[in-house]
Amino acid sequence: MRIGVYPGTFDPITLGHIDIIRRGAKLVDKLIIGVSTNPSKSPMFTLDERLDQVRRETAGIANGTIEVVSFNALLMDFAASQGASMIVRGLRAVADFEYEYQMAGMNQQLNSEIETVFLMADVALQPIASRLVKEIAIFGGEIGKFVTPAVAAAVKTKVAAGKS
Repeated sequence: MRIGVYPGTFDPITLGHIDIIRRGAKLVDKLIIGVSTNPSKSPMFTLDERLDQVRRETAGIANGTIEVVSFNALLMDFAASQGASMIVRGLRAVADFEYEYQMAGMNQQLNSEIETVFLMADVALQPIASRLVKEIAIFGGEIGKFVTPAVAAAVKTKVAAGKS
């Protein structure tokens, strides 16, 4: 069985993430979406809220088995513990490539048995970033073009509660 891991903070999950999940699921028999606790970031949503969002928003993706789990470890250790043979990463722009290229090189040094596969974001979705979605929402902008209606409502609720 070919297992892939798509890691991220998913704070919140965007249409760009969903696109990469849908396409990445076609490459493997099982795609594990690893929701990171990432201590270097201050997420808007709790880990449980992010896990629930990702599960809800990916429930309809039928081309492959998808599992959503949290992790708080080195990515390569997490991927190995899941039996993964590949890491799936989405690329939006040159800046993403530089960062991801460096990370892929480091990960290769940590575990050469696990390959990193890059998927280019759909052209219409390339500018979407969770950070920008939250910023737009904080300043009262419309985020419906970037996330699903349920996620947009959740972000607006957090913003209204002052949890940006």
